Amino acid sequence: MRIKLSDQTIDAIADVITGGSANNSRPPIGLYRAGWQIEEFMKSLDLTVDLGSHSRMPAVKAALVSIRDWSFDEDTATEKYRRVIERAADPRDFIEHPERHAAVIEHLNRYLAFDDLTIETRGTRVQLCQLTVAAPVVSTFAETLIALDFDTVQRDLDRALRSAQDDPEDAVTAACSVVESVCRTILVESHLELPARQDIASLYRAVREPLGLSPTKDGVPDLIADDVRNVLSGLVTAVQGIGALRTHGGDAHGRERGYRRIDTRIAKLSIHSASAVALFLIETWQLRPPSADKSTPLASMASVHIAGPK
Repeated sequence: MRIKLSDQTIDAIADVITGGSANNSRPPIGLYRAGWQIEEFMKSLDLTVDLGSHSRMPAVKAALVSIRDWSFDEDTATEKYRRVIERAADPRDFIEHPERHAAVIEHLNRYLAFDDLTIETRGTRVQLCQLTVAAPVVSTFAETLIALDFDTVQRDLDRALRSAQDDPEDAVTAACSVVESVCRTILVESHLELPARQDIASLYRAVREPLGLSPTKDGVPDLIADDVRNVLSGLVTAVQGIGALRTHGGDAHGRERGYRRIDTRIAKLSIHSASAVALFLIETWQLRPPSADKSTPLASMASVHIAGPK
């Protein structure tokens, strides 16, 4: 992800950081910060603000513009802008005023959308994301990971989202790791043995049987039996495709001179597919109560919900 902010977006961020002009009669968008508080805020981000030559808002705007225009290389500028935006929208600053935090997120996102960016609230934190990557399934999956505290999977997903635009090979590799990490977590949490091989296909096979996800499983109502089996066969195909894409298009094994890079569309396809597969595995795992007989196919359990009470 490369962040290049417009002047309007920089103005919006400065409004949030400073809380607006001291002479403005309207309530501040963010939190009103005095000069010394602004200095401390910017210092925590390794930035300096010249309050000796400028008043509060112009000084913050000048500091933010300098990141974009001349002070830092592109990678460093991107990381600094990410930290500034996420720090400006940090929910911990708004514990006493949650409604104001919601207003800050809405205010910033109206401007960030024009830079193809968005702030997403994920549990107790916020994250700056590429707007075009945040498909609904990815957002739902991310929220599930936070609720379950699947920290390793969350790191893999964050890495995939950050890399999709500018390092699609790394995003493809990270997307494969998402599914692998989910499978490993389910096996460990279920006290099941890890397979000898730790690739995505082997890990998926290891969780498929305990979760009752084999396409040959019985126990599904006849009316939809073939449909369910086709979908489960599709899961196998998706997992195989994600793994193959990592091998042939990812960066895990290095690349020779002149290698033709994949594009962002393929990275997004891998991320969305991996998120859908991983989310389904987690939700399936959650359907199995701790006291359930682990030998009972999930399909049999799910058929109760499908058929409904008699």
